[in-house]
Amino acid sequence: MLRKLTKLSTLKVRSELRPLSSLTQTSQTIFDRNAKRLQKERAALSENVGLYDYLKEEVGFRLADRVFDIKREFKAAADIGCSRGYLSRHILAESVEHLTLTDTSASMLEQAQGTPGLKVQKLLKDEEALDFEENSLDLVISSLSLHWVNDLPGCFARIKRSLKPDGVFIASMFGGDTLYELRSSLQLAELERKGGISPHISPFTQIRDIGSLLNRAGFTMLTIDTDELVIGYPSMFELMWDLKGMAENNAAFNRPAHLSRETMLAASAIYQELYAKPNEQGVPATFQIIYFVGWKPGPNQPQPLARGSADVSLGDLGSIIQKGGKLDTKAGD
Repeated sequence: MLRKLTKLSTLKVRSELRPLSSLTQTSQTIFDRNAKRLQKERAALSENVGLYDYLKEEVGFRLADRVFDIKREFKAAADIGCSRGYLSRHILAESVEHLTLTDTSASMLEQAQGTPGLKVQKLLKDEEALDFEENSLDLVISSLSLHWVNDLPGCFARIKRSLKPDGVFIASMFGGDTLYELRSSLQLAELERKGGISPHISPFTQIRDIGSLLNRAGFTMLTIDTDELVIGYPSMFELMWDLKGMAENNAAFNRPAHLSRETMLAASAIYQELYAKPNEQGVPATFQIIYFVGWKPGPNQPQPLARGSADVSLGDLGSIIQKGGKLDTKAGD
């Protein structure tokens, strides 16, 4: 009897074994990439598409400044998720010689343009399926596009693979506090009207996660900072209309297909009551922008000295400053 139980136990353990590859973590599919492509197509084909460029145009201008801060001429660069060229129209030929523009929307890609003298190539590519040759790019840039990517770690890894040693990745994304006013107003309205909530605002990456994702992909010398743009709208409805014009409406798989009229009116009233500023008309909407810079390791990058190799103690820092930054070499003799 004991031998029989032992045999059954062994069979049970063996049946629970799985290949090692099945235990690795895979990315979750949160966003409907085809729905996002169709949203961008509809926005690009709108007659007044230029009316909704104000936010992405401003962020693209600020991100281009970070490219200019690097005193280097980049021979080959790529703009990932270029949309209508909000970033490429600010990149000068003095900084970049050849720029490849990529996007999932053919209509937006057609409308994207560069500056005079800049060599531009356009490719219809998905940010989740980048296939640039290894060590082929000096610079990769992206403005307000990567927050729709499902496999962000994989995307970062493919970008690093395409960069040459000492190449740089500069990008911007919407942060977790983006549209918190709209999110909370819709949640409170649905909770009061329906007794539950639905995800009407797509999730955004938190700033604390960006650094770990870049480190995980193998980038070094990271620089991450945030900025908040607060824009005023007459009401919640104008905000939602502009988001649709920007092609920034919800594209999550679990998004609800319908939002009732009474819930919308309740959410607008809550938005006005909670977030409108006294003695001012309209409501504010907050957009948190995360800017980050990461470098692919290279032989010419500065490296930290070996641990314990310093010949000056931090305890002597005050006296060194008082002496004008001069070290007292005789004191160590």
